[in-house]
Amino acid sequence: MWYFTLRQDDLSSNQYRFLQQKATLTEVELFNEPYSNLRLFGVASEQYRAFVDALDLEGLHYQVMSERPTRKQLLESMR
Repeated sequence: MWYFTLRQDDLSSNQYRFLQQKATLTEVELFNEPYSNLRLFGVASEQYRAFVDALDLEGLHYQVMSERPTRKQLLESMR
């Protein structure tokens, strides 16, 4: 499983629904200001390429990890 993180503010409602349909797992990590909330998408290995293509076609910035990031790792990535 691959885990993609995107800032919630970077996604429109349509983009979020589109990615939800392509992902196996969708989670929201809520943070207090000044940090942004993050959307976490879990994608099976065989869907990796198609998901990356969808993100790139939408022009979205993302981070990808092969293991689910901890809340601490997510917070550190925004500092």
